[in-house]
Amino acid sequence: MRKIFFIISAIVLIIGIVELNAQEKAGKIDEFIQRVVEYNSFTGSALVADNQEVIFQKGYSFANREWNIPNDIDTKFRLGSITKQFTAAIILKLREEGKLNLEDKITDHIPYYRKDTGDKVSIHQLLIHTSGIPSYTSHPDFFAKDSKRDYTVEEFVKQYCMDDFNFEPGTDWAYNNSGYYLLGVIIEEITGMSYAEALHHYILDPLEMNDSGFDKFEEVLPKRADGYSKLFIEYTNAAYLNMELPYAAGSMYSTVGDLFKWDQALYQPGLLTQESLDLMFTSHVAAMGGHYGYGWSIVEKDIDGDDEVEKIISHGGGINGFNTLISRIPEKGQLIVLLNNTGGAPLGFMSNQIYNILNGLDFEYPKKGIALALYQKYVDEGIDEALSYYSKLKESDQLDLFYRDRAEFNSLGYYLMNTKNDLSAASKVFELNINEYPDWYNAYDSYAEALMNTGNNEKAIEYYKKSVDMNPGNQNGIDKLKELGVEYKKEITVSEDILNEYVGKYELAPNFVLTVRHEAGQLYVQATGQPEFPVYPSDESNFYYTVVDAQIKFDRNDEGKVESLTLYQGGRELRGKKIE
Repeated sequence: MRKIFFIISAIVLIIGIVELNAQEKAGKIDEFIQRVVEYNSFTGSALVADNQEVIFQKGYSFANREWNIPNDIDTKFRLGSITKQFTAAIILKLREEGKLNLEDKITDHIPYYRKDTGDKVSIHQLLIHTSGIPSYTSHPDFFAKDSKRDYTVEEFVKQYCMDDFNFEPGTDWAYNNSGYYLLGVIIEEITGMSYAEALHHYILDPLEMNDSGFDKFEEVLPKRADGYSKLFIEYTNAAYLNMELPYAAGSMYSTVGDLFKWDQALYQPGLLTQESLDLMFTSHVAAMGGHYGYGWSIVEKDIDGDDEVEKIISHGGGINGFNTLISRIPEKGQLIVLLNNTGGAPLGFMSNQIYNILNGLDFEYPKKGIALALYQKYVDEGIDEALSYYSKLKESDQLDLFYRDRAEFNSLGYYLMNTKNDLSAASKVFELNINEYPDWYNAYDSYAEALMNTGNNEKAIEYYKKSVDMNPGNQNGIDKLKELGVEYKKEITVSEDILNEYVGKYELAPNFVLTVRHEAGQLYVQATGQPEFPVYPSDESNFYYTVVDAQIKFDRNDEGKVESLTLYQGGRELRGKKIE
């Protein structure tokens, strides 16, 4: 089955703290991040400001693993979708100059765009993700076929940004990379500059952000971090992506120090007028279940239970080998910047705990992963002693001292099978996973793969069938059975009336919503800030993704009405109330 990347993001110890001075806060922050690094969950740079003053900045682990070059505070990282706030700022600058209006349509500025849809979508709708245009990152061909190709801007727009609407403009909200790509095209059409040139002209040069820019693969860029992926404890170079393709939606690089300069420029009029700042930091889509301004997520919540609401302004980014997060709490002059060059780090968890340290609240250290502890036992004493150690921990109720989930075991099993070439040990880990998580289809699929690799095809067929029975959308299991000479596919049909009952928005956490839609007998789900994916039924209420290891169960109340869903992913259960 698909290799599950190992991310440790769980919690172990709650520490009560009192008011600290800046130096003490910095020490606590460093101690906390060091623990995350120790458990192989963060490789990057961090900056924290309080009262608009930097109190902490530091690099961790490696910018380049081949040469053991460490990350530092001036290491350049790919930002991914943090780019969007800079695109939004340039649009606002052009509005200040009288060169566009927010209600202008796409076709007012892009002459080759199709008129039947382009006449309906405004710049404002592009900025807040209510255009209804499908996002190019949701297209099945983009990552598989075209993410490495060269396109001109016009070619890319015609290929990926001119499809029919997913919904009528202004009637719904769905995070959308195509919308910000089109904003970049509008910037080029109005200014006569390339997007990269406009970025420097309007923002980077005036703010002296000399370590930021538009990432081009062919440029020799000093102190640029390489991007990595990780399976368990094994690092590999991230898959290649033509960095010009994310464009105005995600092609920037920067440093923690330059992002502090950017943060400071947003406190008062100067780079932008007060009117522009107000537009940028207003949530324009709250009525639609979103929390989005212009290039920023805007959330107001009571952090410490005192009924005093704070505005948290943030945005994350994810791009091959990198994930990033910038969070601002303007009322306190606080800023948290986390730039990571091994994709998948638990940056939300890290940012929340750093916030707690800053504000004298309880904070949580990460736990050591039980799979990492088992692997260390395996190295020292062998797999049987490692499994015996696990049994003893379980019998003594000490497993709670560790982070533990099914994906973690799966990662260990694949690491033993593919990197250590120890099929026997891998099979025993996969068996353990089945015993611990008997309702998870992927545990059976992974065990079947190990059996198939040892030549035990009869038993492999048995476990692949179990996997497909549990998740009829498990195409890998279906393909492997076919390879073993077995045509096997469990067909589940759910009526369109029932599918229509599931359509809506489900809030799993502040600023994290799953949007469910139904089209021609197929359910599609889109999480905030992510592409839309189809999900497939295993029965009337349970659905599975095939692109990621996750499942969804729709929950009904006593009257039989759909009131929530539960997302199962990475060993966690997240319940989301239906909000519309």
